[in-house]
Amino acid sequence: MTIPTPAPPQRPWRTAVLAGMASYLDSAALVGSGIAISVLYAHELGLTPAIIGAVLACQQFSFAVGALLGGRLGDRFGRRRVLTLALLVFAVGAAVLASATAKWMLYPGAILTGLGIGGDLPVALALANEVAPRRRKGRMVSLSQAQWVLGIASVQLVVSFVGHLGVTGARIVFWGLVGVAVLVLLLRISLPESQEWLSARRAADGAGATAPSVVRWGQLRQIFRRPVVFAVLGTGIFYALWNVGASINGKYQSYLWTKVAGGGVETISRLALIALGISFLASVLFMAIVDTRWRRVFATVGSVIILVSWAPLAFFGASQVTILFVVFLFGLGSSFAGEPLYKVWAQELIPTLLRGTTQGMTMAFTRVIAATLALVVPAMLATTPRTVFTGIFVCAIISTIVGLVWIPRLRKAEDAAPAPASPADTLKEGIA
Repeated sequence: MTIPTPAPPQRPWRTAVLAGMASYLDSAALVGSGIAISVLYAHELGLTPAIIGAVLACQQFSFAVGALLGGRLGDRFGRRRVLTLALLVFAVGAAVLASATAKWMLYPGAILTGLGIGGDLPVALALANEVAPRRRKGRMVSLSQAQWVLGIASVQLVVSFVGHLGVTGARIVFWGLVGVAVLVLLLRISLPESQEWLSARRAADGAGATAPSVVRWGQLRQIFRRPVVFAVLGTGIFYALWNVGASINGKYQSYLWTKVAGGGVETISRLALIALGISFLASVLFMAIVDTRWRRVFATVGSVIILVSWAPLAFFGASQVTILFVVFLFGLGSSFAGEPLYKVWAQELIPTLLRGTTQGMTMAFTRVIAATLALVVPAMLATTPRTVFTGIFVCAIISTIVGLVWIPRLRKAEDAAPAPASPADTLKEGIA
């Protein structure tokens, strides 16, 4: 494959903002689909808990497939092409959801939105990291977390005004996602390719078989060698277990508040907006300290807050009071721990030409678990909700241990040269 000519100088903050919109659309689609399908579309389209779970599971499973494909293609062919194609697929899927007049239409819409954002997210995070100045990489990647909070906030803001409109409110939510996706797609067209990726590709293609420190882009087996394999396992387990609570909270917060605790959908959306404002400010604070020695302190504090947020639901069950613990504390804790740490670690611990692929793998693993849970959680929330909350609390405990004890011991990518390729690997280079 011919390597493109060097790209023009990049504007790191502009690139980081446009790349971070993948996180905005991810959270907006996650929460928007959860509210629209489980509450706003449910009555008119005749959606049972089983159907709701199946549709949302399809979205998560397709995200996993998209992440695997997008991450790998981004490592092989560059970041820019994948970002364009993935966002186009997402926009089409959101348009299908916005136009749904029958329950069967929800399935292709959910699948396409999942594929699109799944393919976009690992490549976008890699690009944000690669264009950032050396001592600001964590900050640039963490910007995506602030955008993730804004994605949730924008949906909650819209729902707080149109939630009473039912199906019409759901269509407004989804058409809004289409509009944002198209705008970002147009702005991304002018983004140049990642210079770091270009340099890594040249080094890989120009290196001989005796250059062990160079990652060969065509050799997937390097992922399963030390030290990369430990980074993949650590970040994957950490992210997947944290995401159990994040996924259920994002999709079923409104369902819990309205169906279990007896509140109104617009009320919970307005309360969530207040909590999201706090989380956004916390995310900005984390951006300021993520590249400093204070990261570990904030990560510890955030992990404790996450545990405290789920404890009342696990021990006392669902009520408006215990749900508000999650609404206000989970987002605050997750601004310092959880996904923000995963995003930073996934860049720091993985070499450039494996970065998209490994993120695609860990994101896919995470979403497969979320999709599997989506098949059973609606019915469990209606019958045995305490089992769900206890499971989330246990997952949060394990995630905290992995994040605070194991991952900080791993070596960063710049210190970690993959093991030398064998002669057989060299013969197969470029095939994978």
